Amino acid sequence: MRLYRPAVRLQHPNWTAIAIVNRPWTVHNLLVAGLPGAERAAIFAGVMGERPRDRAICLRAVDFSETSQVLHLLTREAGVVHLLAKGSKRPKSKTGGRIDLLAEGEVVYIPSRGEGLGTLVEFSERSGHAALRRRLADLNAALYMAETTAMLLAEGDPHANVFDLLSAALHRLDRGEAPTRAVLAYFQWRAMRYVGLLGTMDRCVACGGPLGAAGVYFSSREGGPLCRNCESARTEKIPLPRPALAGIAALAAMDRREQAALDETAAAAVIDLLAYHLTYLLGRSPRMLRYVRPDTRPPTPGPRPPR
Repeated sequence: MRLYRPAVRLQHPNWTAIAIVNRPWTVHNLLVAGLPGAERAAIFAGVMGERPRDRAICLRAVDFSETSQVLHLLTREAGVVHLLAKGSKRPKSKTGGRIDLLAEGEVVYIPSRGEGLGTLVEFSERSGHAALRRRLADLNAALYMAETTAMLLAEGDPHANVFDLLSAALHRLDRGEAPTRAVLAYFQWRAMRYVGLLGTMDRCVACGGPLGAAGVYFSSREGGPLCRNCESARTEKIPLPRPALAGIAALAAMDRREQAALDETAAAAVIDLLAYHLTYLLGRSPRMLRYVRPDTRPPTPGPRPPR
């Protein structure tokens, strides 16, 4: 048998366990004999590292082979992780079959040690969100939220508050307890604020003064709204109609834990505004936007100026 150096030798009074390693923390073979099961598990965990157990929501699922999938999961403690789910499409797999987009549950996985994929060990589904899948508008909104979450968060960048926000939004759509557009607008608003892409929206970002009721614009480059006295000096901007201003005021009141109503028209205006902002910041618009807002064409920002 050929040995790769350096070799890690783990001593035990009854037997010897040898982990043969040819690059850091990559185990090609582990020879353990004559040890009780608990000690074998402890040795293996010490060499391979822990297998995290976490709550997760499936943001994307791609077929990898006839029996396997590549999953993009949003976990609560580790953020977005990309995993190879070997054999997940087999009915008798540890996942109980293929894992669907938006599935929510508990995951056990081996993290990636570099730029490759981690490995899914187990996925226990707690909710497939079947109720919202029966209503096309709710399903489109849920898929839009999953897509924008994947756009907002880098791999391995944990945001527990975004996980909780997405989970709560999906369950609200399941129960049908709030208008779909209102749930989506609130999700977009809070998610972009949580990740630091949306700042103060109740005052002019240029002069700090009040916005007024008319002549108000929004600039992604400036990072917020502009009053009528400041907007003329900016080239990248879109007008904020009254429904958008009403939606912003309602969402800002919710941030202050005040009771506020977000009607369908105001929610739609906020969705369009935040889609514009996201497109400007990231250089592409969400693909699900056309299904969320099929009857309108939200404004598209021009190319970003060079830095």
